[in-house]
This record gives sequence, C-alpha cells and structure tokens, in this order.
Amino acid sequence: MSTDNLVEIRNLSFAYGKRPILQGVNLTAPRGKVIALMGGSGSGKTTLLRLIGGQLRPTGGEVRVAGQVVHRLSHQALFQLRRKMGMLFQFGALFTDLSVFDNVAFQMREHTDLPEAVIRDLVLMKLHAVGLRGASQLMPAELSGGMARRVALARAVALDPMLIMYDEPFTGLDPISLGQIGNLIRRLTDTLGLTSIVVTHDVQKSLEIVDYVYFVSGGVIEAEGTPAEIRASGLPFVHQFVHGEEDGPVPFHYPAPDYAQDLGLGARK
Repeated sequence: MSTDNLVEIRNLSFAYGKRPILQGVNLTAPRGKVIALMGGSGSGKTTLLRLIGGQLRPTGGEVRVAGQVVHRLSHQALFQLRRKMGMLFQFGALFTDLSVFDNVAFQMREHTDLPEAVIRDLVLMKLHAVGLRGASQLMPAELSGGMARRVALARAVALDPMLIMYDEPFTGLDPISLGQIGNLIRRLTDTLGLTSIVVTHDVQKSLEIVDYVYFVSGGVIEAEGTPAEIRASGLPFVHQFVHGEEDGPVPFHYPAPDYAQDLGLGARK
C-alpha cells in the first residue's frame, strides 16, 4: 500500500447471498483529500462505506485502511481502527435525549479518560469549528436540519479521526445549509489533514469541493477522474448523471412490453 493512500480497495467484490452488489472495484483515497462516490440509488456506494468500516466482509478482494486489511483484523483491532474513523449519517443520527454538548462529548467520555474540564474545552472547540458553540445547550429537536448536520459533523471529528465517511450529507438541506456543510467538509479536511469519503447525489456542490470522483454503476466503477475531467466526460452515463438528463443509459421507462400490446390495440387490428 502506498503511504500516500489512507484507503486502498483492490479487486473488491461483495454479495448478499447470491445477489452481487460490487464486482472488481478498485479505489484509492489519498491522505488529506476529499473523495466523492457518485452513482444511482442502489449502485453500492453505501455498501462501500460499510466495507471500509468493517461492518461487512467482502466476498473477494480486500480493503486496506492505514495499511491494515480491515476484514482480517481481530475484534479488538477493528474497534481500535474504528476509533480513528468518523461517520456522518444521512440525517445526522443525533442522540435525541442528549443536548448538543453531550452529543459531541459522548465519544470522549466513552473512549477516553480525559477530565471533564478538558472535555468541555474540546467540545466547545469542535462546536466553534462548525459555528455552533452558542447552541451547545440546545436539544436536537430545537435544531434546524442544517444545524443538526453540523452538530453531527462536530461529533464525527470529536476524536480527531484520520478518516471521515459521509453518507449523503447534503440530503434535505436548503441551499444555504448545503453550502455550509460542503464548505465545512472541505475546510475540516484541509485544516485537520484528514481524509474524507463522501457518498452523494449532489453533483454541482460536490464537484466544487472534492479532489477526485468515482462513479459507481451496477456494482462497478463506471468512471473516475478529477472534477474537471468529470464535467468534460463524454461517457453517456456520466454525462446523463452530471447534467440530470431524463433519459440515457439510465432509462426513464422501466422495461415493459410494447405499450400498444399492453393496451390490447394489437389484437383489435
């Protein structure tokens, strides 16, 4: 594994029973970079995140994180590796009965022996980084969608991880909140020197902030490249996805018999 790459995926395959999800996937995530995983729903993007985090085991190939083959680790070694990872779920997944402060402090209290005074300073530092230090005593129900996503991001970086994975971080956000979250992902990656892997359908914002893009379709990497290369791509699938076209390699109509035949018009002739 290259020392420049925090994550390396080689010839990866995965199936649920006899149903293949990923086949022959090769992917790298260099240190200090933002990598986007794009593609249609059900193409295997979130499954890739679960394989990186060790929640799933591949049926073939391997996933390496910081030089370690994830699915070969013992339970203890896997838990130690996961403490160096952060995760931002699609809708934040905050603990509803804990305040903003306690949500961010949770991992510090659970996984460290830091005194409460130090935890307080660290929590306020993380909240300040996402612009929500003043909201530390609010409850999740009192937050807007964008604020909840920012608190979840503060929690994701609570233990200074080397890798953060984002599962659809822009879903359901208004344009202002979307811009804030996108810029935070870029800024925190650069400031903390961590690696970010973002699963997203938001093409325009993602191409503004990421360093490299992988397009997943049908369980394989259909295309990859820098944002400039993706925008200029002549591949039909990529062009359709980037420009949001109604029809193309991904058709508008689900496969069906001839329409006239379904209406019985053929029999009337």
